[in-house]
Amino acid sequence: MTLLIGIPLEVAPGERRVATVPEVVEKLIKLGFAVAVQSGAGAGANFGDGDYRAAGAEVVATAAELWARSDIVFKVRPPSSEEVALMREGATLIGFVWPTQNPELMQQLAARRATVLAIDSLPRTLSRAQKMDALTSMAGISGYRAVIEAAHAFGRFLNGQVTAAGKVPPAKFFIAGAGVAGLAAIGTAASLGAIVRANDTRAEVADQVKSLGGEFVKVDYEEEGSGGGGYAKVMSEGFQQAQRAMYAQQARDADIIITTALIPGKPAPKLITAEMVQSMKPGSVIVDMAAEQGGNCELTVPGEAVVRHGVTIVGYTDLASRLARQSSTLYGNNLLRVVEELCKTKDGTINVDFDDDAIRGLTVIKEGSVTWPPPPIKQPAVAPKPQPAAAAAASAPKKGHGSSEPMSAKSLAIVFGIGALAFLLVGLFAPATFLSHFTVFVLACFIGYMVIWNVTPSLHTPLMSVTNAISSIIAIGALVQVAPPLGGSAAGDRPSGLILGLAVGALALTAVNMFGGFAVTRRMLAMFRK
Repeated sequence: MTLLIGIPLEVAPGERRVATVPEVVEKLIKLGFAVAVQSGAGAGANFGDGDYRAAGAEVVATAAELWARSDIVFKVRPPSSEEVALMREGATLIGFVWPTQNPELMQQLAARRATVLAIDSLPRTLSRAQKMDALTSMAGISGYRAVIEAAHAFGRFLNGQVTAAGKVPPAKFFIAGAGVAGLAAIGTAASLGAIVRANDTRAEVADQVKSLGGEFVKVDYEEEGSGGGGYAKVMSEGFQQAQRAMYAQQARDADIIITTALIPGKPAPKLITAEMVQSMKPGSVIVDMAAEQGGNCELTVPGEAVVRHGVTIVGYTDLASRLARQSSTLYGNNLLRVVEELCKTKDGTINVDFDDDAIRGLTVIKEGSVTWPPPPIKQPAVAPKPQPAAAAAASAPKKGHGSSEPMSAKSLAIVFGIGALAFLLVGLFAPATFLSHFTVFVLACFIGYMVIWNVTPSLHTPLMSVTNAISSIIAIGALVQVAPPLGGSAAGDRPSGLILGLAVGALALTAVNMFGGFAVTRRMLAMFRK
């Protein structure tokens, strides 16, 4: 039986996003589903009812009809109590739920025998889950929009300018928290010409901050802040004191502060105190991206922009919604990837498979049974450590081929002795014609090696080094055969026509190999130069 996916109008105040867009509707239909959209659901994101009809969706007049008919419901915001009451018993809900913060909603959904996949509960440590990670998609948009809101409230250029009317210094940003939203803010502010500094409790993000054009400001206190799952953890009191001192210093210097610090399941930590706000220059701006969870600034008013001590504090909770068309498109693609995992047979049905770590993490209620929180993800089995004796044997240096140790003096003397004896036997017993050719071969090896050794390393790869060394040996040997013999030009001293032809052919092929190789290498290197 083909299941119907319903897209209701979001009822949260100020929410302009929609859970899917017309281009995603077409892909859902190809997976075998039918799609119904409540009339006006996409209006806030500039998607009309006609756009959905053209993509193959049915447009339903009322929310009650949509919820009653839908087997699967896509939502952006958690459903209200009124929406849960309209929900078809045994239906599936996919969207943001925040199960830890909404225990009453969880009980209401369980009472409807619903299956609920909370997109905010996706295990972000799974690499294949990135395509479904709506938190990352929305955080990136929010970080970008935070800079735009800051620029709007700031009142002057972000980049430095020198004009006939005077010099304008670049704005100084300080980003508290370098997660996905923080990194998006850093990249946006730096691209607009501002001076950007950032801090995070996780030391490993310092390189990411620098790569986006920011400067990482380190807290003068040694403590690791990674909390697992891509989030930060609650830090010790000693670290927090050192962090507050650093934030106080940055507040006095910065023109714009953007805070992004959130810890799952906990109120937002207070990073910017009222005293820090008072110390900021008049006209400065704070954008508190954690306002929905209480805010990182003590003076933040969630949902509003207020002025305190001459500083504008932006506490908007709908930053992603302020770019509704873009955020709806990305969110719709995230939910599409979830459905693709649920419907691998592409027959318009879904299978909530608990053997799949990503689906198990997403599922907070299954057929009325609360399954939140999920069990820890099974880590791959670690190979057993070798026994001490085996480890010692494995780590013991091997003699002979492949050994990294230099040869001993005795071994070196033996090798040279054998080589000298071999040369002596060749000189005493080999024919004169062989001796001359052998001398040419030895000289060609030596000269060819020296020729390639002195080539600039950036002009050849290790493989080319070997092939060019061999080519040099061939070239030197061929030149000796082609060149007139020393001490005369008797006919008996000249090479035969066959040898001469082979020597000329060898020179031509070697030249093509060597010079062609250098030409190709130069073109490859040019691809990586700006």
